[in-house]
Amino acid sequence: MARIFTYKGKTIEELQAMKLEEVVKLLKSRSRRSVLRSSASYKDILKKAEAAKKTGKTVRTHTREAVILPSWVGLKFAVYDGKSFQELNIGPEMIGHRLGEFAYPIKHVVHSAPGIRATRGSKFLAVK
Repeated sequence: MARIFTYKGKTIEELQAMKLEEVVKLLKSRSRRSVLRSSASYKDILKKAEAAKKTGKTVRTHTREAVILPSWVGLKFAVYDGKSFQELNIGPEMIGHRLGEFAYPIKHVVHSAPGIRATRGSKFLAVK
């Protein structure tokens, strides 16, 4: 039996049919405040997302603090992490979260073997 996704008792189809003002009322207070008092960069993302629905292109953005809306479900976003753009496929579980939560700026560092001129004993020490 397939489980149907709901957000605050509404299905994804109902959420996508709502206007932005109605969706904002369902968000948590901090997210609601940031959407209602949105900056120019957030309004640009809304315009780019509407255009991406029609064309199917990826929305590239530096605005990591943008709150994910139900109308963005199914779109692709490229979020800047400080070095490169990370691709995100927006799913229904991401509604109400911020874009930056899914594009981590810090990567896990993997070190290789000791370098040139390392002593014989130092190759058995734990990496710093």
